[in-house]
Amino acid sequence: MNGINDILEKLGISSVNHGVSTGQAGWEGAGALLESFSPVDGLKIGAVTQSARTDYDRVVETASLAFKKWRSVPAPRRGEIVRQIGDKLRSHKQELGTLVSYEMGKSLQEGLGEVQEMIDICDFATGLSRQLYGLTMHSERPQHRMYEQWHPLGVVGIITAFNFPVAVWSWNAMIAWVCGNVCVWKPSEKTPLTAVACQNIIHDVLKANDVPEGVSCIVSGGRDVGKWIAGDVRISLVSATGSIPMGRAVGEAVAQRLGKSLLELGGNNAVIVTPTADLKVAIPGIVFGAVGTAGQRCTSTRRLIVHESIFDEVKNRLVKAYSQLKIGNPLDAANHVGPLIDRLAVTHYQNAVEQIRQSGGTFIVEPRLCEGAEYVSGCYVAPCVAEVENHYAIVQHETFAPILYMIRYRDLNEAIALQNDVPQGLSSSIFTNDLRNAEQFLSFAGSDCGIANVNIGTSGAEIGGAFGGEKETGGGRESGSDAWKAYMRRQTNTINYGTALPLAQGIKFEIE
Repeated sequence: MNGINDILEKLGISSVNHGVSTGQAGWEGAGALLESFSPVDGLKIGAVTQSARTDYDRVVETASLAFKKWRSVPAPRRGEIVRQIGDKLRSHKQELGTLVSYEMGKSLQEGLGEVQEMIDICDFATGLSRQLYGLTMHSERPQHRMYEQWHPLGVVGIITAFNFPVAVWSWNAMIAWVCGNVCVWKPSEKTPLTAVACQNIIHDVLKANDVPEGVSCIVSGGRDVGKWIAGDVRISLVSATGSIPMGRAVGEAVAQRLGKSLLELGGNNAVIVTPTADLKVAIPGIVFGAVGTAGQRCTSTRRLIVHESIFDEVKNRLVKAYSQLKIGNPLDAANHVGPLIDRLAVTHYQNAVEQIRQSGGTFIVEPRLCEGAEYVSGCYVAPCVAEVENHYAIVQHETFAPILYMIRYRDLNEAIALQNDVPQGLSSSIFTNDLRNAEQFLSFAGSDCGIANVNIGTSGAEIGGAFGGEKETGGGRESGSDAWKAYMRRQTNTINYGTALPLAQGIKFEIE
């Protein structure tokens, strides 16, 4: 813990932290303490004060007042402030990346990569601040001009999951800010300290630029806080990342008040391997997709759909690759796989293993719990591979653990049908050197997912593209492309600069 203590000190993390913050101010909060334990070694890192309902209402009120000032700041100026936030993140990349790794359990390389995503989205949002374009249209009426413009929504509520404790917040917040919105963030109760660290990092930037208090807010706590956000008419948009049951509850609550929601929910991602695939490229992509972040990414590879002619070869290569995986402390760069987030996740892993066996699945790489002094937290499990049928109930379900399912196919039409035959629709991939196979996979009759890749795995999305999926994945889009439009309201304008009032569709309405 000695090295971690130094990092915590640099990030302004103490034994008890403000879990209620409006950017320039942090409040103790009236709620109970929320403690954070590392899945790496089981040790307590620190605690935050949770938000009581009175705290929450005060935060939203402060954010609502801040919006009235922030929306008037020119968009390029808002972009400049986000640029400075990106620079601040650069200077704290090592410390924040290490805390992400230690509090969440992902490898240090992945923790640093997550902070790099934050920096990248700052760069993207800075450029975006000068490109919030509308359109002009030709009116059918003489001496009329039509155009559309985009206005900020107001208060954006951001609910994030433990697996990407800071990057997903930044995907939302940086775009929302340059669009003129203010943000109220409910971080995962499993990773509260990384959120406090982010607020501490950006504090000086906000203060130096006279940003109104309330533009960046945190409310910490469990499900109750999420329910408050979802049901609050003062929250114009709720962007929620997490499980499908959570997203369904949020979506229903927001829809009931006719609000806007952006949902990023579960994935059950498949890789198709064709007979022409370059297995030297495919195998590393498959293994990283399945075991990276200990299988706790929404884009983790869950299903591997392999042509029957190369099934045994792929299986043998996977067995060899899995035998080389090193499981242990994620802060050690020599290890490939860290812990699951907590012991409840280990229980889900064990339950899934049992259901695979009961369904008739056969393990190619055996599952096991990792025991011993270096696995003292009790959160470490071994990645495993099972040969299954796609219709098994457990295969249709997303298990947040490093379990990979192998499935045989005979022709590409069958492979695509298997890939699509799950309730989720986030990420998908095909490994092939056949142009026709690649194009069929990417066509309207191919993958039904929001992300479809060729000759790369299912995980590792870049911020330049819109991120999100279909079906039970929620349909939302975050990050790049034109995802910014979700954070703004469209307004159509018609200007009559003539001396008459002609009506549309040639309607006549004459009065003296």
